[in-house]
Amino acid sequence: MVEHQIEARGIHNPRVLAVMRDIPRHVFIPHPYDQSAYDDNPLPIGNGQTISQPYIVALMTELLHPETSDNVLEIGAGSGYQAAILSRLVQRLTTIERIPSVTILARNNLKSLGIRNVEVIEGDGTQGYPPNAPYNGIMVTAATPEIPRTLIDQLTDGGLLVAPVGGRDVQQLVTLEKQGSIMIPQYHGWVRFVPLIGKHGWEN
Repeated sequence: MVEHQIEARGIHNPRVLAVMRDIPRHVFIPHPYDQSAYDDNPLPIGNGQTISQPYIVALMTELLHPETSDNVLEIGAGSGYQAAILSRLVQRLTTIERIPSVTILARNNLKSLGIRNVEVIEGDGTQGYPPNAPYNGIMVTAATPEIPRTLIDQLTDGGLLVAPVGGRDVQQLVTLEKQGSIMIPQYHGWVRFVPLIGKHGWEN
């Protein structure tokens, strides 16, 4: 998976490649879809949610430039796969999931791998999680019509935010670097994510 789907498509960060090899993706995918766990495509995890394709997980992780001392926030825990990847690359991760049963799924999956530096919060991810802020990096794993100001306010100066921004059907993958009161954007191609539901996102 890593050699042909990720490294061959331009992901070169050795820490990202190593953790993508190490974390078993099938743990985060329910049967019978787990039989396709190492194919390069998104898969259903229940409740209308999906696990992102491996390449997109690797790309968003690399774009975040995670450091071992970082405190990071993820919006949209899903089954916990992206959180598991980030957990090996940063000091502390907070991940938020709005669906109660999916929140439990993420907690159980992460616990099964002995991951202890991730806090899974049930709630509205569009509001971030102020108790653990500020964050060196914020990753949004659902499509948002625009970046919520609440998330920008919880980002450290010099921090990075990665998110799919656009309509419900198609989005651009965007990174924003916070420099004082200025957010510097870069664009990384077109993607398709489930919508970000919440006060500062899409209505359900």
